[in-house]
Amino acid sequence: MSLRINDIAPDFTAETTQGEIKFHDWIGNGWAVLFSHPKNFTPVCTTELGAMAGLEGEFRKRGVKIIGISVDPVESHGRWKNDIKTATGFDVDYPLIGDKELKVAKLYDMLPAGAGESSEGRTPADNATVRSVFVIGPDKKIKLILTYPMTTGRNFGEILRAIDSIQLTSKHQVATPANWQQGEDVIITAAVSNEDAITRFGSFDTVLPYLRKTRQPSA
Repeated sequence: MSLRINDIAPDFTAETTQGEIKFHDWIGNGWAVLFSHPKNFTPVCTTELGAMAGLEGEFRKRGVKIIGISVDPVESHGRWKNDIKTATGFDVDYPLIGDKELKVAKLYDMLPAGAGESSEGRTPADNATVRSVFVIGPDKKIKLILTYPMTTGRNFGEILRAIDSIQLTSKHQVATPANWQQGEDVIITAAVSNEDAITRFGSFDTVLPYLRKTRQPSA
């Protein structure tokens, strides 16, 4: 099953460090970030889980829940959380899914169907493709997918920036240009006429016939 943006995020039931969850019910009516890891006690992932813990308040401000998943049993997640605290200074208070049977990794197209049915004996290299981030909206549709190699730590500031853009553009008929940051000018989409743009946004600049910029609308 190949996943793309605007597909419904596959639902699943799984054990986590905070008990059993049914994923869609856990998301509720808000936003969610699911980010995955090939194995516990790996160096880059240890820094990432701590970084995410340090930014949990920023995600909460945006109405976004965060949840991690690692191809290992839940029982070992607790020990890993202690290492994360030692390495980064942050407590992991968000749930971590245990995926010892590889079910979620396969469901989200991060491992092939023939990968087996157990995390036992598998190395991080065997699970190297379980390095994805999924941003999921209140409609349970996938809004963004990012996949990183094992040797490159993820930039969670970029994920927050992307969420700011996705949430803004879901409310207004605008798009965000390259390297956009919160508060900067945005692009008016082609679906909005010049007359409607004046009504909606007050004024705009025509850079090219197909590129019109205006001030970021308020939330």
